[in-house]
Amino acid sequence: MNVFHGQDHEPQFSSVEELREHRKAEVVLGYRLFGAHHWGELGDGHITARDPERTDHFWLLRYDVAFAHATVDDLILVAPDGTVAEGEGLVNSAAYFIHAPIHDARPDVVCAAHTHTPYGTPWSAFVEPLRMLSQECCAFIDNQSVFDDPELDIVQLDGGKRIAVALAENSLVWLRNHGTLTVGASVAEAVGWFVLAERAAEVNVKARDGHAIADDDARLVAESMRPPAVGRKVFEWLVNSKLKGSAQ
Repeated sequence: MNVFHGQDHEPQFSSVEELREHRKAEVVLGYRLFGAHHWGELGDGHITARDPERTDHFWLLRYDVAFAHATVDDLILVAPDGTVAEGEGLVNSAAYFIHAPIHDARPDVVCAAHTHTPYGTPWSAFVEPLRMLSQECCAFIDNQSVFDDPELDIVQLDGGKRIAVALAENSLVWLRNHGTLTVGASVAEAVGWFVLAERAAEVNVKARDGHAIADDDARLVAESMRPPAVGRKVFEWLVNSKLKGSAQ
C-alpha cells in the first residue's frame, strides 16, 4: 500500500491491475476509518470506487460486513444494472441507487462516500450550506450544495439522479434530513473531504450563531484548503493515527 505525501492525484502504476488493487485497498481503509469513528454501525453508509478498466462499474463493501472489519476480499464489483460482476455478497441497494448515477454523471469522480454521522446528519436537517465558521469550513466555500428533496429513502435510480444534479461539480452535497455525501478524484480525497465536512458540521451545529468568516477571507483560506492533496493528506493522517498497525 502506498503512503501518501500530499500528491494531487492517485499514485502512478504500471498496470491497470495495480491501480485496481490500490483503489480497493483504499476503499477498505475508508470503511475502517468510518468504523474507527463508530460511523455506519447500523450498516448506514457506503464508499464506492470506480473500477479503472470497467469504468461504469464500482467496488463496494458487501452488505453484511461491519465497516471496522472490512477486507479486500469483502468487496464486490457492482455492474451498471446493480448486479454483482465480481465477488460474492449482497449489494447495498441504497449505495447502488445513490452512487451509480453520481459515477455516471461525474466521470472525474473515482469515489463517493456517505454515512450517517453525529454532526453531518443533524446539520443536514437545517437544509442549508455550511456557514464559514472555521478553517475546515473554508474548504467547502463555493464547493458545496444542498439536496433539498423530501425523498429520504432512495429506492430507485431517479432519486440518485436528482442527488447527482444537486451535487453538480461540487465535492460535497448535504442530503436533506439525511446527512453528508462527498466525492473525489481518489478514494483518499473523498474520505478526507468527508471527515473535514464532519468537523465543519460540528462547528456549525455547536456554534450556529457564531461570527462567520467573510467570504473573501474564506476564499483565501480555500486556496490552501481545497487542493486534492489536502483531502488525501487528511486521509493519510487518519490512517496513521487510527489504523496504524491494524491488519490490511
